[in-house]
Amino acid sequence: MINKIVMSMASLRLLSGSIEIIAAIIMIRLNQVEKALLVNTGLALVGPLVLLTTTTIGLVAIAEKLSFGKMIWVIAGVSCIFIGILRK
Repeated sequence: MINKIVMSMASLRLLSGSIEIIAAIIMIRLNQVEKALLVNTGLALVGPLVLLTTTTIGLVAIAEKLSFGKMIWVIAGVSCIFIGILRK
């Protein structure tokens, strides 16, 4: 039997991938750089949101197995990823 947490994380990733594919099809159908750029900009919100959500689900599931010190390291690592992504 598949773990519910793993299924939730995988489902979010499948949804995210489907959104990416749909966006690519929309860009091709629009056939204009300006409109394709707008679609691409919308995707910039989806990626980090899915990353944060799947990471949160996973961390909540293993929180009881991690020591406080390890949890701080994980939170620091995820924070560094978001600072790198969002900082320009």
